[in-house]
Amino acid sequence: MLLPEMEGAVMASIKTAETGHDPLQGVTLSETIPPDVSPGLYNRDLAPTQQQGRTWSAYNIFALWANDVHSLGNYSFAIGLFALGLGGWQILTALSFGALFLFILLTMSGYMGIKTGVPFPVMSRISFGTRGAQIPALIRGGVAIVWFGIQTYLASMVLDVLLIALIPGLAPLAQQMVLGLSVLGWISFSILWVVQVIIACYGMESIRKYEACAGPVILVTFVALAGWVLYSAGGELRWSPPNALSGGAMWAQILGAASLWVAIYGTFVLNFCDFTRGAVSRRAVVMGNFWGIPINMLIFGMIVVILTGGQLVIDGTLIQSPTDVVQKIPSKPLLIIASLSLLILTIAVNLMANFVAPAFALANLLPRHLDFRRAAVVSAIIGFAILPWNLYNSPIVIVYFLGGLGAFLGPLFGIVMADYWLIRKQQVDVPSLYIDDASGPYHYVGGFNPAAIKALIPSAAISLLIAFLPALHALSQFSWFIAAGLGALFYWLIAPKGLSYVDRDGEAIAVATNH
Repeated sequence: MLLPEMEGAVMASIKTAETGHDPLQGVTLSETIPPDVSPGLYNRDLAPTQQQGRTWSAYNIFALWANDVHSLGNYSFAIGLFALGLGGWQILTALSFGALFLFILLTMSGYMGIKTGVPFPVMSRISFGTRGAQIPALIRGGVAIVWFGIQTYLASMVLDVLLIALIPGLAPLAQQMVLGLSVLGWISFSILWVVQVIIACYGMESIRKYEACAGPVILVTFVALAGWVLYSAGGELRWSPPNALSGGAMWAQILGAASLWVAIYGTFVLNFCDFTRGAVSRRAVVMGNFWGIPINMLIFGMIVVILTGGQLVIDGTLIQSPTDVVQKIPSKPLLIIASLSLLILTIAVNLMANFVAPAFALANLLPRHLDFRRAAVVSAIIGFAILPWNLYNSPIVIVYFLGGLGAFLGPLFGIVMADYWLIRKQQVDVPSLYIDDASGPYHYVGGFNPAAIKALIPSAAISLLIAFLPALHALSQFSWFIAAGLGALFYWLIAPKGLSYVDRDGEAIAVATNH
């Protein structure tokens, strides 16, 4: 139900973003393929990036985290820890533990992107095979497509409020429902959908620039919001909730919260190489991650404590999200600015977490027909067509579908990491990742690595049991770590060891980062 002029804007942006031809004309991509690669495994967006000319600096990587860490979903999670009995210092401790693990895991994942220059679906060919790589890529992409739609819907609710504040005459449209969403909701959702598609249609460089601009805006907005709450509370904070935990129960909750904080990024640790393949150096990844993860997450935790503890002092209410604070801003101009900032934030988070992964996954599925831009449009259309507001309002879909797919993310990470770091010891023959030949090192058996499949099945099954079996509920907070550990262990036990591997870069078939 897109407005005609919006459809035209999207189509025009796609055509302008391409160089030399309209991607909507014809089915097969018209691009030159290097002579030594298989057409069914290669296009310019799946190709490795050249070492020279990479553009993702330490600041760009920091900006990713400046946006993603401060997402509304993360704030809701951290604020919810107050309701579970954790006070201010316990929340900061839990986030710090989680940040330490994430810094290590994301730096390891990021190094893989720097060395090989390939996106996650191609990276998965190392451990799963040239065809088996579709399994991790489509699981990661499927989760992202659903969340893209849901996050766009949540952002549209903010835009609804903003539009009514600016144009009160639109209020009646919020009462007229069509397919489970108000007419105003359809308008807001369509606007945000189009904006995100246009940005994505200009490729990863466009996303990098948007994230770089949005990061400071988000940080300043939340610091200002925390400052306003602290001022309104007279400089006082309530550090402990009414039902504060202590002793062993407190530490169990702290460790459980730290584990869940890592699990929230279970998708991102998989495909962080989608971004670091364009990083200028290892140092850029380390410094960007350092400032963006432990330091930025500490700032995030302090903002959580101020917003929650300050609001408890002001009126005794326990907020559930920063939007609860924004709605209480007495100044209409400030309310509009804050709402716009939340929209900028949600778009930034959606682009990096839920747009990039499915675009690469679909391009990997049909590389001769879908490049990044075409795949981005296809994934966005799917994210619209599933009517995500209905999914969001269905606990069964959220718990069983997304929870079921999510149970595979830990094992996938464990297998990919074990193969790269423990078995191959970072030795990768990059050009061979694009060769679909029975004699190729990543062809395995019919394009599938039996060891990876054998490791995935039992570890994912155990992860599903932990997620859904009431008797194992006590372990559910630690399910990602358990699943990732089992996936790595099973793969290490099954995979052949002591072999020698060719280590060759992909410069011969590489493309410029900003192609």
